[in-house]
Amino acid sequence: MLGFRTALRPKGFRFFAAAALAVGALTAAAFPTAAADPLTDAAGVIEQLRAVGDPLPPLPAPHGPSTAIVVLGYGLLPDGGMRPELVARLQAALVQAMVSPASPIIVTGGNPRGGTTEADAMAGWLVGHGIAPERIHIESRASDTVENAVNSAEMMHTLGAGDAVVVTSADHMPRAVADFVDAGVAVVGTVSPQDLPPVVLEVFGPQQ
Repeated sequence: MLGFRTALRPKGFRFFAAAALAVGALTAAAFPTAAADPLTDAAGVIEQLRAVGDPLPPLPAPHGPSTAIVVLGYGLLPDGGMRPELVARLQAALVQAMVSPASPIIVTGGNPRGGTTEADAMAGWLVGHGIAPERIHIESRASDTVENAVNSAEMMHTLGAGDAVVVTSADHMPRAVADFVDAGVAVVGTVSPQDLPPVVLEVFGPQQ
């Protein structure tokens, strides 16, 4: 069964769906043309998922303000555009951000191309897909995974975040988690694009 490697995964999607409706965890980011009413939007998303079949596909576990969502960058194109691998990571991050509306988001990655860093490109994508700019914290100095971890740990300390959900590609995750642990970060969850059932990406994760 597809799922998410996270320490706090709820027992079932129906349990989460009720909680999401209660706190308005799913926002208009899922429906750019919908009214900005989180309860209405959440109901619409859940109905779309329910129409696919039963059991409903799983979503990542929700987290609160003390947990940072840390999204690791990936090399940009020469003109500063994002490669599909990075867009896929952002799709996964968007899902986690939507179910954890109080969590700060750290985008980490330097390596500028065409005058744009990985972190700047990621932040622009997330804002363009409905995430409030004030939630996003840009770490644009890291040149590798070790620096992603060390610099993000420093930023988490400044933000008062005690632990993190790491978002990256599945084949990169073991090394990323090891580097974050070495940097003193408590990793309480991981999300990769490969963890997401296709229907969840279709409904929650815009493809552009």
